[in-house]
Amino acid sequence: MRPSDRTPEQLRPVTLEIGVNRYAEGSCLVSFGHTKVLVTASVEESLPPWLRGKGQGWVTAEYGMLPRATHTRGRREAAAGKQSGRTQEIQRLIGRSLRAVVDMKALGERQVLIDCDVIQADGGTRTAAITGAWVAMASALNYLKDEGVLKTDPILDQVAAVSCGVFMDTPVLDLDYEEDSNAEADSNFVLTGSGDIVEIQATGEKRGFSRAEFDRLFGLAESGCAELFAMQRAALGR
Repeated sequence: MRPSDRTPEQLRPVTLEIGVNRYAEGSCLVSFGHTKVLVTASVEESLPPWLRGKGQGWVTAEYGMLPRATHTRGRREAAAGKQSGRTQEIQRLIGRSLRAVVDMKALGERQVLIDCDVIQADGGTRTAAITGAWVAMASALNYLKDEGVLKTDPILDQVAAVSCGVFMDTPVLDLDYEEDSNAEADSNFVLTGSGDIVEIQATGEKRGFSRAEFDRLFGLAESGCAELFAMQRAALGR
């Protein structure tokens, strides 16, 4: 049995609450167990210089952890004067994941900026951020459609993410911190609603892992993301 008493194929309790920020065009407070991430989506009628005049939009993301998101206080990266390599890697992953399911031509010459702030971390912050970011982005684009700014929906598909790993020689879904820090192997899967792969990050931590174990992890990720897709749709009333 896992430390959380979950079965190998069981997600942590997941919630997706929209409209938590009254000022942002879209927002979502996402919780995977004790991991909580506040995601806001802001729309700007401007583009990076390299995209101007090309008749298309852009989606990008920023990610950060609040000082007491973890067991001990971490220094704000702004105070340190630079972002860590981990932060840069995660926010690029979030941006790539969202752009994979957006028609940039239909978005028009505007950009959606996604801010992911980790309030509390207990493993899987990047996967929770991606899952909640899609909801926040969809909320923002729904707002633009309701206002008549967009004529067609730029969203081509859903995207969600979940972690999987080999813990005590057993492939398991949605690792919390205790499992993640003791896993023999861990991975993050970013999948679309139609079953396409956006990104897979997989690492042997204490040993290598077999093709059979990877296939089991992939299967767990597919079933976990199917649950998350249903939760995303329910959060948006779809």
